[in-house]
Amino acid sequence: MDRFDALRAFVRVVEAGSFTKAAQTLHMNKTSVTQLVQQLEARLRVQLLHRTTRRVRITADGAAYYERVVRLLADLEDADTSLSSASVSPRGRLRVDVPSPFARMILVPALPAFHARYPEIQLDMGVSDRMVDLIGDNVDCVLRGGELTDSSLVARRVGELQLGVYAAPGYLQRAGTPVHPRELEDTHHRIVGYLRARSGKVAPAPMWRNGEHLDVQGRYVVAMDDGNAYLAAGLAGMGVLWLPHYMAAAHVARGELVPLFGDWHLEPMPMYVAFPPNRHVSAKLRVFVDWVVELMVQHAPIAARPDVGAASPGPQSAQDRKPLKTSSRSGR
Repeated sequence: MDRFDALRAFVRVVEAGSFTKAAQTLHMNKTSVTQLVQQLEARLRVQLLHRTTRRVRITADGAAYYERVVRLLADLEDADTSLSSASVSPRGRLRVDVPSPFARMILVPALPAFHARYPEIQLDMGVSDRMVDLIGDNVDCVLRGGELTDSSLVARRVGELQLGVYAAPGYLQRAGTPVHPRELEDTHHRIVGYLRARSGKVAPAPMWRNGEHLDVQGRYVVAMDDGNAYLAAGLAGMGVLWLPHYMAAAHVARGELVPLFGDWHLEPMPMYVAFPPNRHVSAKLRVFVDWVVELMVQHAPIAARPDVGAASPGPQSAQDRKPLKTSSRSGR
């Protein structure tokens, strides 16, 4: 038995919750993973996992052993990256998941510069607006937008998206140009709905102007759970959109979208990088997060909020670091 492989297999089974998922993320077959864990248990003479036909649960001894093994594997990685060559050039495979519009418009176009700076980092990038199980899917980190509420993950606030309201000229020709956000709730106006991943519902948009506050719900004939599709529906004239400025800017310049309600403000969307609390923050993860921060400064910097009165929350630091879970909002 290779003890290192056995320890890695045990940790992945615990994190993934099944031998099958663990085998997939380790690029091994299920039989090999099962044998490694069995051999580890035989060597320790302790049952680490309870196995049933439906699920795998960790034992009390297994939980205590898992905590020590995770630290041991992290220390081994630290030992590797402490070598001068590794410190100068972080290397290895990094698994990340990012919102589809942010990937298409900002992250992917900037990848050549990241690769030139860190040629030995291999990025496995999931591109989606879905909820991600970081532990089960063996993902090192996710980039997501919106306030995060669950305490199962650790997150770093890396930026803030300023939002605006937009519509295609064709839509405005048909429905008329609204001058007040409440008009979007009239029978002849429509929005494009954005479905929140967690609830599957379209949430209202909070807006304010001077002392006036309102939540705009609107009616829709189509709702999307993907940021790119959401934008495409708006460009096709299906309704009014709430968009980050970075997604709208080029389309406004080409006359494909028209800004609405310029004297109204929307709550900015904070952007977070989140990762599991037990996941070692390796050199490659650290430089990736720093690179994302650089991109956010260029494309979606944190801006001072207007004075909206006591009812509105105050500004937050760009370096907030608190236990959080992935959001139901994308970076759209």
